[in-house]
Amino acid sequence: MSIKSFIDYLELEKKYSPNTIKAYENDIRSFSEYNKNEFDQSSINKVDYSQLRSWIVKLVESKISNRSINRKISSLKTYYKFLLKIEKIKKSPLDNHKALKTKKIIQLPFSENEVISALDINNFQNSFEGKRDRLIIEMLYSTGIRRIELTGLKIKDIDFSSKRIKVLGKRNKERFIPMLKSTISLIKEYMDYRNELNRIQNKDFLFLTSKGEKIYENLVYRITNKYFDYVSTKVKKSPHILRHSFATHLLNNGADLNAVKDLLGHSSLAATQVYTNRSIEEIKKVYSNTHPRNK
Repeated sequence: MSIKSFIDYLELEKKYSPNTIKAYENDIRSFSEYNKNEFDQSSINKVDYSQLRSWIVKLVESKISNRSINRKISSLKTYYKFLLKIEKIKKSPLDNHKALKTKKIIQLPFSENEVISALDINNFQNSFEGKRDRLIIEMLYSTGIRRIELTGLKIKDIDFSSKRIKVLGKRNKERFIPMLKSTISLIKEYMDYRNELNRIQNKDFLFLTSKGEKIYENLVYRITNKYFDYVSTKVKKSPHILRHSFATHLLNNGADLNAVKDLLGHSSLAATQVYTNRSIEEIKKVYSNTHPRNK
Protein backbone atom coordinates (compact mmCIF):
# COMPACT_ATOMS: atom_id res chain seq x y z
CA MET A 1 0.00 0.00 0.00
CA SER A 2 2.80 2.43 0.88
CA ILE A 3 4.54 1.95 -2.48
CA LYS A 4 1.28 2.63 -4.33
CA SER A 5 0.68 5.72 -2.18
CA PHE A 6 4.25 6.86 -2.90
CA ILE A 7 3.74 6.52 -6.67
CA ASP A 8 0.51 8.52 -6.41
CA TYR A 9 2.41 11.16 -4.40
CA LEU A 10 5.09 11.47 -7.10
CA GLU A 11 2.50 11.74 -9.85
CA LEU A 12 -0.17 13.94 -8.26
CA GLU A 13 1.75 16.09 -5.78
CA LYS A 14 5.32 16.21 -7.07
CA LYS A 15 4.13 16.01 -10.71
CA TYR A 16 7.13 13.99 -11.87
CA SER A 17 7.27 12.73 -15.45
CA PRO A 18 6.05 9.17 -16.22
CA ASN A 19 9.62 8.05 -16.99
CA THR A 20 10.94 9.37 -13.67
CA ILE A 21 8.09 7.76 -11.74
CA LYS A 22 8.72 4.43 -13.46
CA ALA A 23 12.42 4.60 -12.53
CA TYR A 24 11.55 5.25 -8.86
CA GLU A 25 9.07 2.39 -8.83
CA ASN A 26 11.50 -0.05 -10.45
CA ASP A 27 14.24 0.80 -7.93
CA ILE A 28 11.96 0.39 -4.93
CA ARG A 29 10.38 -2.84 -6.14
CA SER A 30 13.83 -4.22 -6.96
CA PHE A 31 14.95 -3.72 -3.35
CA SER A 32 11.61 -5.03 -2.08
CA GLU A 33 12.08 -8.26 -4.00
CA TYR A 34 15.67 -8.61 -2.76
CA ASN A 35 14.57 -7.99 0.81
CA LYS A 36 11.87 -10.65 0.55
CA ASN A 37 14.21 -13.25 -0.98
CA GLU A 38 17.19 -12.61 1.30
CA PHE A 39 15.55 -11.74 4.61
CA ASP A 40 12.07 -13.22 4.21
CA GLN A 41 10.60 -9.82 4.99
CA SER A 42 7.55 -8.70 3.03
CA SER A 43 7.72 -5.01 3.94
CA ILE A 44 10.63 -2.65 3.26
CA ASN A 45 9.18 -0.14 5.71
CA LYS A 46 10.82 -1.95 8.63
CA VAL A 47 14.29 -2.62 7.27
CA ASP A 48 17.52 -1.49 8.90
CA TYR A 49 20.66 -0.20 7.23
CA SER A 50 22.41 -3.59 7.34
CA GLN A 51 19.80 -4.97 4.96
CA LEU A 52 20.18 -2.00 2.65
CA ARG A 53 23.94 -2.31 2.79
CA SER A 54 23.67 -5.98 1.82
CA TRP A 55 21.69 -4.94 -1.28
CA ILE A 56 24.26 -2.27 -2.15
CA VAL A 57 27.08 -4.84 -1.90
CA LYS A 58 25.14 -7.14 -4.24
CA LEU A 59 24.73 -4.31 -6.76
CA VAL A 60 28.45 -3.50 -6.60
CA GLU A 61 29.32 -7.17 -7.14
CA SER A 62 26.98 -7.19 -10.14
CA LYS A 63 29.28 -4.62 -11.78
CA ILE A 64 26.59 -1.94 -11.84
CA SER A 65 28.17 1.52 -11.96
CA ASN A 66 28.40 3.57 -8.77
CA ARG A 67 26.40 6.29 -10.50
CA SER A 68 23.52 3.88 -11.15
CA ILE A 69 23.69 2.52 -7.61
CA ASN A 70 23.55 6.05 -6.19
CA ARG A 71 20.45 6.72 -8.29
CA LYS A 72 18.75 3.62 -6.90
CA ILE A 73 19.63 4.65 -3.34
CA SER A 74 18.32 8.14 -4.07
CA SER A 75 14.97 6.58 -5.02
CA LEU A 76 14.85 4.75 -1.71
CA LYS A 77 15.85 7.89 0.20
CA THR A 78 12.93 9.74 -1.37
CA TYR A 79 10.63 6.83 -0.50
CA TYR A 80 11.67 6.84 3.15
CA LYS A 81 11.27 10.63 3.31
CA PHE A 82 7.71 10.08 2.10
CA LEU A 83 7.14 7.49 4.84
CA LEU A 84 8.41 10.00 7.41
CA LYS A 85 6.06 12.60 5.96
CA ILE A 86 3.00 10.37 6.37
CA GLU A 87 4.31 9.15 9.76
CA LYS A 88 4.69 5.50 8.78
CA ILE A 89 8.23 5.44 10.15
CA LYS A 90 10.08 7.51 12.75
CA LYS A 91 13.57 7.33 11.24
CA SER A 92 14.97 6.64 7.78
CA PRO A 93 17.41 3.71 7.59
CA LEU A 94 19.41 5.77 5.07
CA ASP A 95 19.94 8.81 7.30
CA ASN A 96 23.69 8.24 7.62
CA HIS A 97 24.35 6.68 4.24
CA LYS A 98 27.13 8.23 2.15
CA ALA A 99 26.93 8.07 -1.63
CA LEU A 100 29.46 5.93 -3.48
CA LYS A 101 32.28 7.82 -5.18
CA THR A 102 31.80 8.42 -8.88
CA LYS A 103 33.94 9.70 -11.70
CA LYS A 104 32.95 13.11 -12.94
CA ILE A 105 31.50 12.83 -16.43
CA ILE A 106 32.40 15.71 -18.73
CA GLN A 107 29.78 16.09 -21.43
CA LEU A 108 31.33 17.89 -24.37
CA PRO A 109 28.93 20.06 -26.35
CA PHE A 110 28.93 20.04 -30.13
CA SER A 111 30.88 22.89 -31.69
CA GLU A 112 28.95 25.56 -33.58
CA ASN A 113 30.46 24.22 -36.82
CA GLU A 114 29.31 20.67 -36.02
CA VAL A 115 25.73 21.88 -35.52
CA ILE A 116 25.81 23.92 -38.74
CA SER A 117 27.16 20.90 -40.63
CA ALA A 118 24.53 18.56 -39.14
CA LEU A 119 21.76 20.92 -40.25
CA ASP A 120 23.09 21.10 -43.83
CA ILE A 121 20.10 20.61 -46.12
CA ASN A 122 22.05 18.06 -48.18
CA ASN A 123 21.95 15.63 -45.23
CA PHE A 124 18.17 15.32 -45.40
CA GLN A 125 15.87 13.74 -47.97
CA ASN A 126 13.14 15.83 -49.55
CA SER A 127 10.42 13.79 -47.84
CA PHE A 128 8.21 13.82 -44.74
CA GLU A 129 10.88 12.10 -42.63
CA GLY A 130 13.64 14.33 -44.00
CA LYS A 131 11.72 17.51 -43.21
CA ARG A 132 10.75 16.18 -39.77
CA ASP A 133 14.27 15.09 -38.86
CA ARG A 134 15.79 18.43 -39.85
CA LEU A 135 13.16 20.30 -37.83
CA ILE A 136 13.83 18.10 -34.80
CA ILE A 137 17.56 18.90 -34.90
CA GLU A 138 16.77 22.59 -35.44
CA MET A 139 14.18 22.69 -32.64
CA LEU A 140 16.40 20.95 -30.09
CA TYR A 141 19.30 23.29 -30.82
CA SER A 142 17.44 26.58 -31.33
CA THR A 143 15.21 26.25 -28.25
CA GLY A 144 17.18 23.98 -25.89
CA ILE A 145 14.08 21.95 -25.01
CA ARG A 146 14.31 18.50 -23.50
CA ARG A 147 13.59 15.39 -25.56
CA ILE A 148 10.38 14.63 -23.63
CA GLU A 149 9.27 18.24 -24.06
CA LEU A 150 9.77 18.00 -27.81
CA THR A 151 7.70 14.81 -28.11
CA GLY A 152 4.92 16.51 -26.14
CA LEU A 153 4.74 19.63 -28.34
CA LYS A 154 1.30 20.24 -29.81
CA ILE A 155 0.40 22.28 -32.88
CA LYS A 156 -1.49 24.73 -30.66
CA ASP A 157 1.76 25.38 -28.74
CA ILE A 158 3.28 27.04 -31.83
CA ASP A 159 2.46 30.75 -31.94
CA PHE A 160 3.61 32.14 -35.27
CA SER A 161 2.33 35.66 -34.60
CA SER A 162 4.44 36.11 -31.47
CA LYS A 163 7.21 33.82 -32.80
CA ARG A 164 7.38 31.62 -29.72
CA ILE A 165 6.49 28.14 -28.50
CA LYS A 166 4.84 27.08 -25.26
CA VAL A 167 6.67 24.23 -23.56
CA LEU A 168 5.32 22.02 -20.79
CA GLY A 169 8.33 21.24 -18.63
CA LYS A 170 9.02 19.33 -15.45
CA ARG A 171 6.20 19.25 -12.90
CA ASN A 172 3.85 20.65 -15.58
CA LYS A 173 5.54 24.05 -15.43
CA GLU A 174 4.92 26.11 -18.57
CA ARG A 175 7.48 28.37 -20.19
CA PHE A 176 7.66 30.30 -23.46
CA ILE A 177 10.67 30.17 -25.77
CA PRO A 178 11.29 32.48 -28.75
CA MET A 179 11.59 30.93 -32.21
CA LEU A 180 14.20 31.85 -34.79
CA LYS A 181 13.18 32.68 -38.36
CA SER A 182 14.92 29.51 -39.50
CA THR A 183 12.83 27.44 -37.08
CA ILE A 184 9.57 29.01 -38.23
CA SER A 185 10.49 28.37 -41.85
CA LEU A 186 11.27 24.69 -41.18
CA ILE A 187 8.02 24.22 -39.23
CA LYS A 188 6.02 25.49 -42.21
CA GLU A 189 7.91 23.23 -44.61
CA TYR A 190 7.38 20.24 -42.32
CA MET A 191 3.65 20.98 -41.90
CA ASP A 192 3.16 20.87 -45.68
CA TYR A 193 4.48 17.30 -45.70
CA ARG A 194 2.72 16.38 -42.45
CA ASN A 195 -0.63 17.38 -43.91
CA GLU A 196 -0.12 14.94 -46.78
CA LEU A 197 0.20 11.85 -44.56
CA ASN A 198 -2.37 9.20 -45.47
CA ARG A 199 -3.43 8.74 -41.87
CA ILE A 200 -2.89 10.86 -38.77
CA GLN A 201 -3.79 9.19 -35.48
CA ASN A 202 -2.51 11.87 -33.10
CA LYS A 203 -3.60 15.09 -34.80
CA ASP A 204 -2.84 17.37 -31.84
CA PHE A 205 0.88 16.61 -31.68
CA LEU A 206 3.41 18.43 -33.84
CA PHE A 207 5.91 15.63 -34.39
CA LEU A 208 4.63 12.36 -35.83
CA THR A 209 6.01 9.10 -37.15
CA SER A 210 5.46 8.23 -40.80
CA LYS A 211 2.45 6.20 -39.62
CA GLY A 212 0.84 9.33 -38.20
CA GLU A 213 1.44 8.43 -34.57
CA LYS A 214 2.96 10.67 -31.90
CA ILE A 215 6.74 10.50 -32.07
CA TYR A 216 8.50 8.68 -29.21
CA GLU A 217 11.65 9.54 -27.28
CA ASN A 218 13.85 6.69 -28.57
CA LEU A 219 13.20 7.76 -32.15
CA VAL A 220 14.25 11.35 -31.32
CA TYR A 221 17.47 9.94 -29.86
CA ARG A 222 18.14 7.83 -32.96
CA ILE A 223 17.51 10.78 -35.27
CA THR A 224 19.93 13.00 -33.35
CA ASN A 225 22.59 10.32 -33.21
CA LYS A 226 22.22 9.54 -36.94
CA TYR A 227 22.81 13.06 -38.25
CA PHE A 228 25.60 13.94 -35.83
CA ASP A 229 27.37 10.71 -36.77
CA TYR A 230 27.98 12.38 -40.13
CA VAL A 231 29.78 15.38 -38.67
CA SER A 232 31.10 14.60 -35.18
CA THR A 233 33.55 12.13 -33.66
CA LYS A 234 32.24 12.71 -30.14
CA VAL A 235 31.26 9.54 -28.32
CA LYS A 236 27.91 10.80 -27.09
CA LYS A 237 25.53 12.31 -29.62
CA SER A 238 22.16 12.78 -27.96
CA PRO A 239 19.34 15.31 -27.66
CA HIS A 240 20.74 16.25 -24.24
CA ILE A 241 24.09 17.13 -25.81
CA LEU A 242 22.22 19.45 -28.19
CA ARG A 243 20.55 21.06 -25.17
CA HIS A 244 23.99 21.35 -23.58
CA SER A 245 25.29 22.93 -26.81
CA PHE A 246 22.39 25.40 -26.90
CA ALA A 247 23.22 26.69 -23.41
CA THR A 248 26.99 26.67 -23.90
CA HIS A 249 26.86 28.55 -27.20
CA LEU A 250 24.52 31.20 -25.79
CA LEU A 251 26.79 31.77 -22.80
CA ASN A 252 29.92 31.78 -24.96
CA ASN A 253 28.36 34.54 -27.03
CA GLY A 254 27.53 36.70 -24.02
CA ALA A 255 24.04 35.61 -22.94
CA ASP A 256 22.95 36.37 -19.37
CA LEU A 257 23.03 33.32 -17.09
CA ASN A 258 19.57 34.05 -15.69
CA ALA A 259 18.11 34.32 -19.19
CA VAL A 260 19.60 30.93 -20.11
CA LYS A 261 18.18 29.50 -16.87
CA ASP A 262 14.68 30.62 -17.87
CA LEU A 263 15.04 29.30 -21.42
CA LEU A 264 16.15 25.89 -20.12
CA GLY A 265 13.33 25.76 -17.56
CA HIS A 266 15.66 25.26 -14.59
CA SER A 267 14.17 25.90 -11.16
CA SER A 268 17.48 27.11 -9.72
CA LEU A 269 20.53 28.91 -11.04
CA ALA A 270 22.80 26.17 -9.70
CA ALA A 271 21.47 23.75 -12.34
CA THR A 272 22.39 26.21 -15.09
CA GLN A 273 25.89 26.95 -13.83
CA VAL A 274 27.12 23.56 -15.08
CA TYR A 275 27.09 25.12 -18.55
CA THR A 276 29.44 27.96 -17.61
CA ASN A 277 32.60 25.84 -17.94
CA ARG A 278 33.87 27.45 -21.09
CA SER A 279 36.66 25.99 -23.16
CA ILE A 280 40.18 27.26 -22.50
CA GLU A 281 40.24 28.82 -25.98
CA GLU A 282 37.09 30.79 -25.18
CA ILE A 283 38.59 31.95 -21.88
CA LYS A 284 41.78 33.03 -23.68
CA LYS A 285 39.75 34.97 -26.24
CA VAL A 286 37.71 36.81 -23.60
CA TYR A 287 40.85 37.53 -21.59
CA SER A 288 42.72 38.82 -24.62
CA ASN A 289 39.85 41.04 -25.77
CA THR A 290 39.01 42.58 -22.40
CA HIS A 291 42.12 42.95 -20.26
CA PRO A 292 43.22 46.61 -20.23
CA ARG A 293 46.90 45.66 -20.34
CA ASN A 294 46.35 43.99 -23.68
CA LYS A 295 45.18 47.18 -25.44
